[in-house]
Amino acid sequence: MVFLNKYLLDSPSLRLDAPLFVTFFQCALTAALCLGLSLGAACGPPCAGLPALRLDPKVSRSVLPLSAVFIGMVTSNNLCLKHVGVAFYNVGRSLTTVFNVLLSYLLLKQTTSLYALLACGVIIGGFWLGVDQEGAEGTLSWTGIFFGILASLCVSLNAIYTKKVLPVVDGSIWRLTFYNNVNACVLFFPLMVLLGEFRTLYHFDKLGSPSFWGMMTLGGVFGFAIGYVTGLQIKFTSPLTHNVSGTAKACAQTVLAVIYFEETKSFLWWTSNLMVLGGSFAYTWVKGLEMRKVQEDPNVKSGERNETGV
Repeated sequence: MVFLNKYLLDSPSLRLDAPLFVTFFQCALTAALCLGLSLGAACGPPCAGLPALRLDPKVSRSVLPLSAVFIGMVTSNNLCLKHVGVAFYNVGRSLTTVFNVLLSYLLLKQTTSLYALLACGVIIGGFWLGVDQEGAEGTLSWTGIFFGILASLCVSLNAIYTKKVLPVVDGSIWRLTFYNNVNACVLFFPLMVLLGEFRTLYHFDKLGSPSFWGMMTLGGVFGFAIGYVTGLQIKFTSPLTHNVSGTAKACAQTVLAVIYFEETKSFLWWTSNLMVLGGSFAYTWVKGLEMRKVQEDPNVKSGERNETGV
């Protein structure tokens, strides 16, 4: 998905400067796939059990705050990817865990243990070392760094707002995905008009190319599939398990990007990646131990139990 989006957003052979349109198309395809699978629910496996979907304006308005954050998240993710290399993408948007801790304290008044804070410190150190090494190699984009930090903030806000909005859709991830992407499609239109992307598309020489639309469709299907398997993983394991596999994915993605683009990176550059990955894993491990301790101690109050689990 990341490699494909990099091609769509920043390929010299494609030359399409319309990142919002790419994101809009993927959101529209996700909403269409949700609706299509819902309509096929009566056909039995694998569609059986999916909730019926219909557009309720009242529910759509309730989901709107989450949709605004969701737009910020997917747009800043793609804009970060547009301006930085795939190898640096993980470091560029690595502050999600740090913002999770900060927002949990500011919005939910939840404190974090010393060991978890130390893990966050390692992540921040890895981020700044990575920025320094990108600058030393002459490949640093401050625009990409800005959107990477913004993406990290939006990912954290998205998790918080998702918890708040889920009761509106009866706890259904499918319904939430549908409403979220429909709202996003509507909100993207004025943004694309404001930034002149329709004019860019009008002059785009590959607009009638089947291969271009094939890549766009494949990107949308991948985006939908990632959302589906992420939900399954969290449902059948835990968010912490998802964080561990996400850290492993980021490591594999970085190595593959360096090999694929035939890049040569310094020792300190690799050190920055290891610090980010190690800090993320350490934070997940610490939170896992804290959750296990709370679950095994019957004397812990419910408020403390909830605090540790976030």
